[in-house]
Amino acid sequence: MTPTAGSPLAFVLTTLGADTDAAAFARTLVDEKLAACVSVLPPMSSIYRWKGSIEEAREQQLVIKTTLTRVELLRERFRTLHPYELPEFVVLHPTDVSAMYGAWVTESVEAEESGFRNRES
Repeated sequence: MTPTAGSPLAFVLTTLGADTDAAAFARTLVDEKLAACVSVLPPMSSIYRWKGSIEEAREQQLVIKTTLTRVELLRERFRTLHPYELPEFVVLHPTDVSAMYGAWVTESVEAEESGFRNRES
């Protein structure tokens, strides 16, 4: 497997409440071709400052694998799909990805039929 430097991939991090159906959230993103894969990590404790107070909540971390060209569509979909007032939306751009993995992610999200944009048209 030869790596591809400066890959077209993006990994987006977000969190959801531990009681939220993260699998349904993930499935929607994959079904709409906004993500090739979403990894849902086990619940964890998050401690954060919110509106002047220190808060603590049980959350799940999601790692969304997509391409740079799909990030803005994914961001748009977050506005309607994510339950938080201010959802985490952190885009990581890997610089070294195997060519085969990169091709799979790209193929998975950029197929011509289906997808969020096509459904809204």
